[in-house]
Amino acid sequence: MKIEVTIDRIKKLPDGAVPALEQELLMRISQSYTGCKLVARRAGSDGLSIIGEGKKDKKRIEEILQETWESANV
Repeated sequence: MKIEVTIDRIKKLPDGAVPALEQELLMRISQSYTGCKLVARRAGSDGLSIIGEGKKDKKRIEEILQETWESANV
C-alpha cells in the first residue's frame, strides 16, 4: 500500500512539522498495515491518496490521520 498526504503550503506549521507528522503517522498506520509506504509533503492543497487498499481501509486510514493531526496540536 502506498499513502501520500499533502498539506496545503499556505497553512502555518512549525519547522519540522511535516517530517514529524510523517513519522508519527507511519508508526500508527504500521500497527495495522504492514509494508506500507508513506509520503507527507507540502502542496497546493490538502489531500490523501491511498493506492492498494479498499474503501474500508481508506476510511480507517483517514481516521488514523485525523487522530494523528489532532494529537499533534498543530
